[in-house]
Amino acid sequence: MKILVAMSGGVDSTVTAYKLKEEGHEIEGVYMRLHNDDLAHEENIRKVKKVADFLGIKYHVLDLRAKFNDFVYDPFVNTYKDGLTPNPCVLCNRNIKLGALMDFTKELGMDKLATGHYIQIKDGLLTEAVDDTKDQSYFLANVKKESLETVLFPLGAMLKVDVKKFAETIEVLKEFSTQKESSEICFVPNTYTEILEKHMDIDKPGNVLNTKGEVVGEHKGYMHYTIGKRKGFTVVGAHDPHYVTAINAKTNEITVGLKEDLNVNEFKIKDINMFIDDKDFECSVKIRYRSPKSECSVHVDGTNANVKLYDNVQGLAAGQMAVFYRDDQVIGGGWIE
Repeated sequence: MKILVAMSGGVDSTVTAYKLKEEGHEIEGVYMRLHNDDLAHEENIRKVKKVADFLGIKYHVLDLRAKFNDFVYDPFVNTYKDGLTPNPCVLCNRNIKLGALMDFTKELGMDKLATGHYIQIKDGLLTEAVDDTKDQSYFLANVKKESLETVLFPLGAMLKVDVKKFAETIEVLKEFSTQKESSEICFVPNTYTEILEKHMDIDKPGNVLNTKGEVVGEHKGYMHYTIGKRKGFTVVGAHDPHYVTAINAKTNEITVGLKEDLNVNEFKIKDINMFIDDKDFECSVKIRYRSPKSECSVHVDGTNANVKLYDNVQGLAAGQMAVFYRDDQVIGGGWIE
């Protein structure tokens, strides 16, 4: 089989390429320039070339910076500007890694695209990885259904610790087994506010409101806060911890309350992406990447859906993905309103 392997210079994509080559496939590599950190690109391409030379394969450098800017970076900035919490990795997987890169795979006449994601495909559905500490099914829940026919995830059945051990056994790959893990968001080296302050003034003090709408304190600028945050603002006379429950970008105000004020048992999502045709169903849902699954019922109405939870959840943030699961399989999801 002719397989294009997305290679980042990290251990996961490197082991992916090595394993597919060992299995006898005809492979080529591709490195994607997504952001403007030229020093990082230079080092990553050095590693990709090292592996490509070792495997005796061709590799490509694909400049996707313009598309990445349009589909991932700008929405990241604008979502925070609107007082919401963005999820750039979800957008990147749909539009770049299993979007533009999938198009490039077909242009080259390759049969499949392989990536180093920790996820599986079973019975035509995205399925959680064996390594639940590295599972990336949440971040791939928004990809187009048809892309699942062309993509391979060779690491989905492996543990991360075994991937590293495997790399250690091959002399030319040892460098990859010990290198530092890449940051969760590739263009955010430290904190998201460092990105935002390049584009706007984020330090504009504003009012802190309680759940009754009364002014009870001051904050340092609404973009410093996400739902559930409990520090960085004042609440006059408060004896108990307070948490951000709402953000109003237009008025530069945040609302805070006690922990129980974060409780939610029903919410709406938009722009749904379903892998099944059911309109009314029961399932479990994740409202954030690291959140546990919660049992719920879902009613789909066109491109929107209403989700009723059997138990309260906390930290529901507009702008994040809600991802539906049946057991360990992803059946759909959408953007929390």
